[in-house]
Amino acid sequence: PSFGFLFDIDGVLVRGRTPIPAARRAFGKLVNAQGQFLVPVVFVTNAGNCLRQNKAEQLSHLLGVPISQDQVMMSHSPLRMFKHYHEKCVLVSGQGPLLDIAQDLGFCQPITIDTLREKRPLLDAVDHDRRPSVLPSQEQFFSLSSTVVLFGEPVRWETSLQLIIDVLLTSGYPGNPYEQENYPHIPVLACNMDLMWVAEAQSPRFGHGTFMVCLENIYKKITGKDLKYEALVGKPSRLTYQYAEHLIRAQALQRSWEQPIQTLYAVGDNLMTDVYGANLWEKELASAAAARCRSVLVCTGVYSPHSEVPLDSRDSVADSVFHGHRDFSFDPALVEPDHIVPDVDAAVDLVFQLENFAP
Repeated sequence: PSFGFLFDIDGVLVRGRTPIPAARRAFGKLVNAQGQFLVPVVFVTNAGNCLRQNKAEQLSHLLGVPISQDQVMMSHSPLRMFKHYHEKCVLVSGQGPLLDIAQDLGFCQPITIDTLREKRPLLDAVDHDRRPSVLPSQEQFFSLSSTVVLFGEPVRWETSLQLIIDVLLTSGYPGNPYEQENYPHIPVLACNMDLMWVAEAQSPRFGHGTFMVCLENIYKKITGKDLKYEALVGKPSRLTYQYAEHLIRAQALQRSWEQPIQTLYAVGDNLMTDVYGANLWEKELASAAAARCRSVLVCTGVYSPHSEVPLDSRDSVADSVFHGHRDFSFDPALVEPDHIVPDVDAAVDLVFQLENFAP
C-alpha cells in the first residue's frame, strides 16, 4: 500500500461507549484472515483520559481485530518528545489515571489537582460543603509546580480552574499572594482543544476546549493579559500530524512494505479538528513531509449535514461560528473536507476506490 489511515475514534467508531455499527464492517475490510492490517492504520484521538495500551485493548474488543498500543495516538502522546519538562515538577489536570499517564509519557514529578487541594485545603472555597470545618495550621510556602499540563477536561471544573489560576499567579507557589507582575507565567502545556465532542446524547457535549475557554477568560479577566501556551497538542496541531505520520511509517517499516507512503487519509467527524488539522498539514507541512493528507468527513458524530452550513459555499462557511481554538486562525479553506461520506465503512470503500486498492 502507498497510503495509510488516520482514524478518529469518538463520533467515527463509537458514540460514548456505544459502537457505531459501520465500524466493524469497515475494519473487516482492513485486515486479512490472520488479523494483520493490509494498510498502515493509526488511531488519532483527542481523548486523553487513559493510557494508550488501555485504549488499544478497548479498540480490539470494539472492532474485533487486534490493535497494538503502537497504533494508538492519544492527544497527549506528542508530550513524549517534550523531554525538557520531564524532570520538572508538573501540575496535571484532567481525569482518569493521571499519574500513570504522566509517568508513562516521561514526567518524573507529576502532582494532581487533588493532591494540591489536600495540601492547600483553603484554596478550594467555591463549594461550601467541601470547605474544611477546622482551619489547618499555617504551613510553610513551598514551590509546587514549575509547569502546568492540561490533559483533558476535569470533573470539578471550579476546583481545577481556581487552583490552576493560583499556580499561574504565584509562579508555582499556591497559597502565596498573587503576583500579577510575573508575566509571562510559568509554562502551560495543553492537550485536546475540542470545544465539543459526541457521546450518546443527541447534541454534542462540552470538551476540553470549553474548559480552556473558561481558563483563558478567567486569567485575562483577572490580569488583563492573555494566557499563553508553551505547546498545544492533539488535533489539529501540526505536531500531532507529524507524530502520526511517524507512526504510520514505523508500521510500514515493521511490515517490510517498501512502497513509500504517499497519502494519509484522515477520517473524522469534526470540521474544526479532523478536517482543519488534515488541511493544515496539507497547507503548511506537506511540502516538507513525504506524504500528503486528505480529509474524509463522516456524518455519525459532531458533523451533521442537516445542521452545518453548506460546505460548497465559501462565503457561508466564512460567516459561520469558529469553534476552533483561540490560537488557531480561521481560514474557510481549512474546514472544507476533501470528501464527505455517511460513515466509516463508506470512508474505507471510498479510499480503496481512490487508491485502486483491492485487498
